[in-house]
Amino acid sequence: MKFGYIGASALTLAMVGIAGTTPVIAQSHMQQPAASIAHPDLWPKIATAPKLDPKVEARITAIMKRMSLKDKVGQLIQVDIASITPKDLETFKIGSVLNGGNSAPGGKAFAPPAAWLKLADAFYDASMKRSDGRPAIPVIWGTDAVHGDNNVVGATLFPHNIGLGAMRDAALVEKIGQVTAAETAATGINWSFAPTVAVSRDDRWGRTYESYSEDPAVVASYSGAMVRGLQGTIGQNFMTPGHVIATVKHFLGDGGTGGHDQGDTRISEAGLRDIHGAGYPPALKAGALTVMVSFSSWNGEKMTGNKSLITGVLVKRWGFQGIVVGDWNAHGQVPGCTNEDCPQAINAGLDMFMYSGNHWKQLYANTLREVQTGVIPMTRLDDAVRRILRVKILSGALDRGRPSAHKTAGDFSIVGSPAHRAIARQAVRESLVLLKNNDHVLPVKPGANVLVAGDGANNIAMQSGGWSLTWQGTGTTNKDFPNGESIWAGIRDAVDATGGTATLSTDGSYTTKPDVAIVVFGEHPYAEFNGDRPTLEFSPDDDSNLKLLHRLKAAGIPVVSVFLSGRPLWVNREINASDAFVAAFLPGTEGEGVADVLIARPDGKPDYDFHGKLSFSWPRRFDQYDLNIGEKPYNPLFPFGYGLTYASDVTVPHLDETHPTNIAGDRNAIFVRGKVAGGARVTPDGAVQVSRTDRNAQEDSLRATFTGTGTVAIDQAEPIDLTRETNGDLSLVMDYRLTSAPAGAVSLGLSGSGKAGMVPVTQKLGTETGAWRTLAVPLRCFAAAGADMKAVGQSFVLTSTGPLGIDISGIQIKSVASPDITCQ
Repeated sequence: MKFGYIGASALTLAMVGIAGTTPVIAQSHMQQPAASIAHPDLWPKIATAPKLDPKVEARITAIMKRMSLKDKVGQLIQVDIASITPKDLETFKIGSVLNGGNSAPGGKAFAPPAAWLKLADAFYDASMKRSDGRPAIPVIWGTDAVHGDNNVVGATLFPHNIGLGAMRDAALVEKIGQVTAAETAATGINWSFAPTVAVSRDDRWGRTYESYSEDPAVVASYSGAMVRGLQGTIGQNFMTPGHVIATVKHFLGDGGTGGHDQGDTRISEAGLRDIHGAGYPPALKAGALTVMVSFSSWNGEKMTGNKSLITGVLVKRWGFQGIVVGDWNAHGQVPGCTNEDCPQAINAGLDMFMYSGNHWKQLYANTLREVQTGVIPMTRLDDAVRRILRVKILSGALDRGRPSAHKTAGDFSIVGSPAHRAIARQAVRESLVLLKNNDHVLPVKPGANVLVAGDGANNIAMQSGGWSLTWQGTGTTNKDFPNGESIWAGIRDAVDATGGTATLSTDGSYTTKPDVAIVVFGEHPYAEFNGDRPTLEFSPDDDSNLKLLHRLKAAGIPVVSVFLSGRPLWVNREINASDAFVAAFLPGTEGEGVADVLIARPDGKPDYDFHGKLSFSWPRRFDQYDLNIGEKPYNPLFPFGYGLTYASDVTVPHLDETHPTNIAGDRNAIFVRGKVAGGARVTPDGAVQVSRTDRNAQEDSLRATFTGTGTVAIDQAEPIDLTRETNGDLSLVMDYRLTSAPAGAVSLGLSGSGKAGMVPVTQKLGTETGAWRTLAVPLRCFAAAGADMKAVGQSFVLTSTGPLGIDISGIQIKSVASPDITCQ
C-alpha cells in the first residue's frame, strides 16, 4: 500500500490496526478551571488490597503502645544516604533511608552489589540497637529501580517505560517487575520507587520516557502487572523473599504539567480522574503498598499539600492503607513550608517525608515540636505510624532480620544473569517500532557487508538513557555495564552468524562500499530538569547525524536508521534520508535485541518480526508537543498505534522538511549559541565593557573587559522561579576563558527579590588565559548566600573588584556530577 498522506484518517488507522481504538479522553476534560479541591464522591470506589488483617493490626497496636513520641516522629522521616550515616540511626530512629539519583555506598556511583548489601546491613543494625526497652523497628531502604535495578553495576536494565508501552504486553511487564525485584532484593534493598504511572500529555517533558503511554488505557493495563511483578500476587507469593515493596507514582497529574517538570496540571477534576488517575485503581487492587505524591500542582495547588486528593480520594475514597510518601523535598514547596518544616504536608495525608540535605535533624525536631503543640494532631501521627508499621510487617521487613540474612540476599549471580537478560532482550525486540521500510530494505540480507555507524552504535549509556547508574545517565562508559551489550555488538554477532561482515565506524567512513549502513543515533541521556526542552525538534544545533545520513545515501548505500529517544521527535529530515527508520526508544543494556529483528537468518528470514506499536503519537511538526489520541485537532505524522511489520506494503513518501523559524526559548539555557533566552538582556554596570567574540560561530560569545569594579548581569524579562532546580541539585554552569587574569575579587551569583546571592570564584577561575574551561556552582549556594530562588530577576551576575578579561560562550542551568564549588 502506498500513501501520500500520513495522518489519522480512517484509512490510516485501519492500516495500522487500531480502527477499533476507543479513546477514553473527552475534549471537555481539557478545560482549565481554577478549582483545586477534589470531590471524592465523583471518583470511583475501588476494592484496594490487601485487606486489613486483625492479627497484623493488633500487633501494630501493641508496638505503638511501647513507642515513645520521638520514636513515632522518627518513623515519618526518610533521609538520603548521602546525608545520614548508620551511626546516626543509633540515636535517631528514622523510619527509612533512600539512595537518590546520584547517591551510592561510600559516594561511589559504581559500587559493586556487595557494597550495597554491606551498607544495608549497617543501617539495619544501627536501627535495631536499643537499650531503653522500647521496640526495635528496622529501617527500610527505598531506591529508584525504575527500569531494572538501575543503580547497581551489572544489573539488567530494561527498556524505559515508553518502550514497554509500545510492546502492549502486560505479561512481559510482570516478568520485568519480577526480575527487577529479584535483583534489587539481592543487594539487601527492600523498596522500589516504581511503577511510574504518569500519563504524559506533553512530549517536551523530560520524563516522557517514564510514561508508558499518552493513552491512560495503556497505562492502566500495565500498572497492576508491574506491581504484581515487584511484590508478588496476593494470596500466592505476595512479598515472599525476592520481592520488594512497590510504589505507584507520582500522585497525581505529573504528566500533565505542560512539559515542565514539577509544573502545574491545569485540567478539570474529571480529566484529572480519567486521564491521570487511570493507573492507580489497578495498582492498588494489585496490593501496592506505597504511593508517592508528586512535586507537581493541580490548578495551582501543590499536590503534597492537597488534602482533598491525598486524604479525600486516595485514603478515604479508594481505601488505601499503605504508606503515602513524599518526593525529594517536595514538601518544601508547599506554601508556608520549608524543607525542614512542613506540618501542612502531614496534615494533608502524607505519612513519610522524603528528605535530602544535611539538616534532617531540624525536620525531625520541628515535626516533634508540632506534634507536642498539637499543630499535627496525635491522631494523624498515629495514623501515619500505623501505616508505616503495616507496610513493614506485610513486607516482612519486621521479621526477616539483617538484609544479608534474607533468603535471596547476597546471591549476586542473579544480578544480570543470562535468564534475566533474556527477558530484557525479549522486551527490546517487542518494543521496536518500524516507522518506515521503503523497498523492504529490512531485514538485512544474510551474508551482507554491513556498516554500523552513529554515536549510539557502541554506546550502552546512550541506549539506556537516564536513571542508568547515575541520575542523568551521564558519566559512564561501556565498561560500567559489564553484563550489557551494545547495539553494535549485537549486530556484529548476528551478521557474523550469517556469513556476512559487520564493521563499526562511528563517523560512517569505509574503505569497501557496504551493502547496507545501519546508523544508530538519537538523544543523549537525560533525566528530569535536563530533559525538558522547548520544542520537539531533534538536535537543532547539531546536524552531524543528518549529514552522515545524506553522505551515505549520496553514495548509493541503503540506509537503516535506528533512532534512540525518550519521546517522539520531529525527525522528518532524518526519515527522508533513511530507507528504513526504526524507533528504538531507550532499549537498555540488551542491544542484541535490536539485531534479533533487523538481521535475517542464513535462510533469509528474520528470527523475529517487528511487534511494537506507537504508545505516543509521532509529530508532523516540531510544535506538536501536546498531540494526543482522542483530542482535536489530531494530525500526527504517525498516529498512536502505528507500527509496520515485515508483511506491511507501505511506502512512506517524502516528508515536509520545512525548518522551524520560531523556536521557543528555554529558560535554563540562559545564554547559548550567542543568544540570551526568553527576552532577557545583558546589562553591564560600572567599570566594565561588554562586546562580542567568536568561539564556535561568529559572535557567539560575550567578551567582558573589567578595568575596575563592575558587574555584568543578565536581566530576565520577568522573574523566574528556580526553586525546583535548586531542590534538584542543579548548577549554574559557565563556559569561559580568561583573556586576562583577575586582579581583584571575582564573584558569581544570582539575584532574587532585589538581593543577590554571590559566591566567591576568584580561585576557581584560575589565572590561565586562552583556554576554554567550565565553572559549575550549585544553585543552592546562591540560595544559601541570600538569593530568593522563587523570584530570580537576574539569572546571572558576575562581579569583579579589579581588572579582568573574560569571554563567556555559555551559561546554563543543568545537572553536574561534580560541581567546582561545594556548599551546605
